[in-house]
This record gives sequence, C-alpha cells and structure tokens, in this order.
Amino acid sequence: MVRQLTEYDTADLDIYPSSDGKPMSDNTIQFRWIVLIKENLEILFASFIEVFVAYDLAWYPVKDNKDKKCAPDAMVVFGRPKGDRSAYVQHREDNVAPQVVF
Repeated sequence: MVRQLTEYDTADLDIYPSSDGKPMSDNTIQFRWIVLIKENLEILFASFIEVFVAYDLAWYPVKDNKDKKCAPDAMVVFGRPKGDRSAYVQHREDNVAPQVVF
C-alpha cells in the first residue's frame, strides 16, 4: 500500500520547503553509501506497511519553524505509512520522529 500525496503535502511548501539547496552527496563514495543503505533498508522493511524509509528528505521536527531542519542521508520511521512526501513534517506525522537516522 502506497500513501498518496495529500493537500498538506504541497500546501505549505513555502513554510516547509522540500529542498535545502544543498547537494545530496559530496562525492561518489558518499553517494554510493547513501544508496546502499537506503535500498537495503527498503528491502529489509518491504513487508511492513507502517515503516517509512527515505533518503535526503527534509525533516522538520518543530512546528512552524522552517529554520530548524535537516536532511539525513537516510532515515527510518516506525509507525508511519510508506509513501511519497515532499518533506517529513513531524507534527503532521502524529509527531513521530525518525528513530534511525544516518
């Protein structure tokens, strides 16, 4: 089951931008590790519908504070559905923070 984008995923992009304007990786070795970790996490949790895995996704842990953010190389959130997101806005995700972050 894949979660569809909802109105809130796109409505507040000015508050919670989907890009930080920084490159995903600084070199080929870092990029290779990001892809390897993310893809293996996807395989590991493929049968779990309530485990969200992402890479280089903007994470906003504090409501209404676009300056408090990061974009981990990879992250895993247990208890949240799979699916596309423009950013991981924690207060919209039942305030569930990622439990594993690279």
